Amino acid sequence: MHWRLGRSEYERRKGEGNRRALRRIVSRGSVPGLIAYDGRLPIGWCAVAPRESYPTLERSRVLARLDETPVWSVVCLFVDRRHRRRGVMVAMLRAAADHVRRRGGAILEGYPVEAKKGGEIPPVFAFTGVASAFRRAGFREVARRSATRPIMRKDFQRPPAGAPHRARAVDIHARNL
Repeated sequence: MHWRLGRSEYERRKGEGNRRALRRIVSRGSVPGLIAYDGRLPIGWCAVAPRESYPTLERSRVLARLDETPVWSVVCLFVDRRHRRRGVMVAMLRAAADHVRRRGGAILEGYPVEAKKGGEIPPVFAFTGVASAFRRAGFREVARRSATRPIMRKDFQRPPAGAPHRARAVDIHARNL
C-alpha cells in the first residue's frame, strides 16, 4: 500500500488499516499482485498494476515517467528468506510479465535497486527488487536518474532479448487474497 497512498495516509493506516485497504482492492475484483508458491506454501509476493494505480510513484522525481506511453509497474517484490537466491524473484518477474501481456499491456516497468560497485544490498532495501533479477527476466535499463535506481522495462511489442524462458519449480498465481 506504500505506493498506493500518500506517506501520511500510509503511516496512519499502518498495519491492519493497510491490510483492510488491500482487501478492498481485491474485493472489487482487482488483482493487486501475484503470489509465488512452493507447493502450497506462499513464498513470495510481486505487486504489479498499471502505473496510474501508484500515486506515490507518480510523484517521484527519481522514478518520474519517462514518456506518456502507458506502462504497468512492478513496485514491490518479496521473497521469504528461506527461498532467496534460488531464482524466485526472476520467476515472479517473468510471471508478472505474462500477467501484464495477458491483460493487453505493452510495457512492464520496474524500479529495482542496484548496489554500488563491490557493495551488497541489505534485504530491507531491496523491496523494489534487484536489478540483476530484472536483467535475468529480460528487462533492459532505459533510464537512471540515481546511481542505485535504474528504471527498467520489458517491452512486449518486440521479441524478448536474452535466453528463452525456463520453467521453475515455483508456482506463481494471480488470485484473490
